[in-house]
Amino acid sequence: MIRTRDELEAQERVMLASHAQKSGDSEGRIHPEPKHPHRTDYQRDRARVIHSRAFRRLEYKTQVFLNGTGDHLRTRLTHTFEVANITRTIARALGLNEDLAEVIALAHDLGHPPFGHTGEETLDELMHEHGGFDHNEQSLRIVDVIELRYPKFPGLNLSHEVREGLQKHARFYESTKPGGKRTTHPSLEAQVANLADEITYYSHDLDDGLDFKLLEPRQLADLEAWSDTEAQVRRDFPGLKGAELRAYAIRCLIDRQVADVVRTSSARIESAGVRSADDVRAYSRPLIAYSDALRRANVQLRKFLYKNLYYHPSVAGANKAACEMLGNVFQAYLKKPELLGEATARRVDRGGLHRTVCDYVSGMTDRYLLDEHARLSKEARKPTAKRTKKTARKKTARKKTARKKTARKKTARKKTARKRKALRTRK
Repeated sequence: MIRTRDELEAQERVMLASHAQKSGDSEGRIHPEPKHPHRTDYQRDRARVIHSRAFRRLEYKTQVFLNGTGDHLRTRLTHTFEVANITRTIARALGLNEDLAEVIALAHDLGHPPFGHTGEETLDELMHEHGGFDHNEQSLRIVDVIELRYPKFPGLNLSHEVREGLQKHARFYESTKPGGKRTTHPSLEAQVANLADEITYYSHDLDDGLDFKLLEPRQLADLEAWSDTEAQVRRDFPGLKGAELRAYAIRCLIDRQVADVVRTSSARIESAGVRSADDVRAYSRPLIAYSDALRRANVQLRKFLYKNLYYHPSVAGANKAACEMLGNVFQAYLKKPELLGEATARRVDRGGLHRTVCDYVSGMTDRYLLDEHARLSKEARKPTAKRTKKTARKKTARKKTARKKTARKKTARKKTARKRKALRTRK
């Protein structure tokens, strides 16, 4: 039996909660396309994101530690998969649309530049007078404009609900459909992806910090989120120690946070009385949330990580040096746009020089930017045509001077020889 898209959409209406975003209720795409016979819109969107070049580049972009620092440390790509996994878990538990929630999670970090948040701050400073830089806005720009995968339109032409979910920090959420509604909050699926990112980010950064020996277990004793979880693990498994204890505690920390979000969000949804996805968008506050106790514990954890990991001298020092290189590459392209390559340089007329350079640099992986910096530095040290001509003139002048000196010495030797011969003849 072959299932059609119509059957999949009908199944969603039966299986999903009334307040979930149904594929059949999508506002569609910026550029209209025929429906797929066997896949819903959000299933198509997921495939488009996974097959994009921007998604593949996440493998070589920094999460916290520069790419290549350690074999087991997380990159933007592994982080993205972890966010998507937690997103699906929460969405499934709440009866939401897993496909929509997952594609938002998969696309949420496409706009991150090389070198993580330090790289983002550097680009924002460089673009201060030209609209700034924000990785969330850049994610939307990538799927709307930069990715070139289809002959009839720019970007990936994702569904409106996916694009809505990428407007992470917007005060209001604008529909991209002509005449569409302006809403206070995005879908529950987008809210789930947003919170799953936070759960994943801090828990796994803590794990990497411990694994890389930048954090010591004793430093975590005063963290409520960690101490409660560790105490539970010690009760359940008295024999666990060291790395095994830490690994299981991280797992339990995530499980506890996911369970808390599911319980709290379910209660908020029921209390709000929302009956449709439109009700969710019109509601006065987000409905996917932590409990107050866990929110306070996570604030404490976040402050700890910023103080002890993100601004750790070895992390900050490496990122600072890398971002100086980022700035040098950015400035080199501004001075010589032809270095961007023909295809990218053609975008300058449409998007302006600074935005085009920003798009190009932000799309680089850590490794590519370091290689490009080395290449541009080497090119800068090469003699220019002007310097080459000047050097050639100096070399020619030196040769002429040397020939004249040689000729004078030769003439002097001949004169001396003639004088000596004349003296011998007289004798």
